[in-house]
Amino acid sequence: MNTLGEDARNHGTAVGLSVDRITINGGKPLLGRIELKGAKNLVTKAMVASVLGETPSVLKDVPNISDVRIVRGLLEVHGVRVVEGVEEGELIFDPSNVESAHFADIDAHAGSSRIPILFCGPLLHRLGEAFIPDLGGCRIGDRPIDFHLEVLRKFGAVVEKLPSGIRMSAPNGLRGAKVELPYPSVGATEQVLLTAVRAEGITELKGAAIEPEIMDLINILQKMGAIITVDTDRVIRIEGVERLEGYTHRALFDRNEAASWASAALATDGDIFVGGARQSEMLTFLNVFRKVGGQFEIHDDGIRFWHPGTPLNPVFIETDVHPGFMTDWQQPLVVALTQAQGVSIVHETVYEQRFGFVDALIDMGAEIQVHKDCLGGQACRFGQRNFNHSAVIVGPRKLHGADIEVPDLRGGFSHLIAALSAEGPSTVSNVGIIARGYENFIGKLQQLGADFVLEG
Repeated sequence: MNTLGEDARNHGTAVGLSVDRITINGGKPLLGRIELKGAKNLVTKAMVASVLGETPSVLKDVPNISDVRIVRGLLEVHGVRVVEGVEEGELIFDPSNVESAHFADIDAHAGSSRIPILFCGPLLHRLGEAFIPDLGGCRIGDRPIDFHLEVLRKFGAVVEKLPSGIRMSAPNGLRGAKVELPYPSVGATEQVLLTAVRAEGITELKGAAIEPEIMDLINILQKMGAIITVDTDRVIRIEGVERLEGYTHRALFDRNEAASWASAALATDGDIFVGGARQSEMLTFLNVFRKVGGQFEIHDDGIRFWHPGTPLNPVFIETDVHPGFMTDWQQPLVVALTQAQGVSIVHETVYEQRFGFVDALIDMGAEIQVHKDCLGGQACRFGQRNFNHSAVIVGPRKLHGADIEVPDLRGGFSHLIAALSAEGPSTVSNVGIIARGYENFIGKLQQLGADFVLEG
C-alpha cells in the first residue's frame, strides 16, 4: 500500500527537509524501471557557471531536487532570472542583471549548502565583490573552506572575515595563478575552474580532480568560450578570456543515483532497469558489482541490474577519487554486503566520518565493526587520526525492521535500502535529506513495487 501526498506524486520531494517519515514493510524485491536525470554534482555547478556568461544559458535534464532549488534561489537573489524551458527538466538562466545580494538573503536560501563558496569567482568577475555566509553540509567529515579562500587569494581576491560571514573583493581584478592541490578535491577543482576561466593570464592547476562531473563542467565552460587543457597527470591549464557566452547543455546522468538503485536491486533480490545510466562512467562500480555476485546488462538507453538468486560474495573495497571506487557508492553497497557469505572490508579514504550510518544497520541485525586503522592495501590520510574509517562486514545476516533516523544523503538512501530488504516494518525518519540528491525517490519506490506509507 503506497500512501502519497499530491506533491510527492508530482515531484517526489514532499518529504521536505524536516523530520518526515516513511514506514516500509520490507522483504519484497524491487522490480521495474526508473529514469535518471542529470547528476546533482554537475547540475548545481553548471547553474553557478551560468553567472559567468554574458548571454542566457540553457541546462537540460535538471533533476527536481532540493539542492537544485537552493541554487536556483541563490541565483535569483543575485539577479539571475531563472525560468523553465519547453521540455521537462529544462532551465534557462538569464544573468544580464547580476547584482550583489545581502548576507541574510544568501543565508536564507543556502541553508546548510556549501554552494555559496563556488559563487565567489563568478561574482568577483561580474561585480568585483562577493559575500558568503557560514557554510554547512552533510555530517560526513570535515569540509573546510580555508583552501577555497586561499585559492581565491592567489587569484587576487581580498578576503575579509566578518561575524556574519565572509566578504571578498577584487580591486585589481583576478589574475591567473599556479595552484597545487594537496588532495584531488572536487570542490577545490571546481573553484579553480570557475575562477580561472575569466582571470587574466594562464592558470595551472596541479593535482586536480578528474571526475566525470568535473569533465562535464569543463565541457560546459568550453561551450561558453573558455580555453581549458586537461593533461593525463591531473594537470589542468586554463587560459583566461575576457568574455564568456551562455551555453546549451544536457547534463551528465547521475552515476551516484544509478549505483544506489543498483545496490537496492542487489540487497532486495530485485531487478531494476536504470534508464539513462551509462557504462563508461560506471566501469569501477560495475566491476565491484560483478565481483559481489550481481549481474547487469548494458543497453543503449540504460543498465539493468539484478540479483541472480545465487549467494553473494564478500569483497574488499577502498574508496578513492576517480577513477577509483567512489565514496558515494560504498554506503548503499554496504547494505548488500551484509548478505554476502563471508567477510567484506571497506576502507573509506575520502571522507573520514562516513560510517555513522552503520549503527542503524547493526540495530537491524547486521554484523559490522568499524575501526580507526587503515584496513586496506595502503595507509591513507586518516590513518594517524582518530576516525573510524574502516569497516568489517560479516554476512550473511538477516536484517529485521527498526526505527531509523537518516544522518546524511547517501547514508539515508542506504537506510531506505536496508528497510526495503529487512523482514517486517521499519520507520525511517528525517528522510527529507534524501530529497537533496534523489529526484522523486518516493515515486520511484512506488514504480518498483515497494510497500510503504509516507508520513508528512
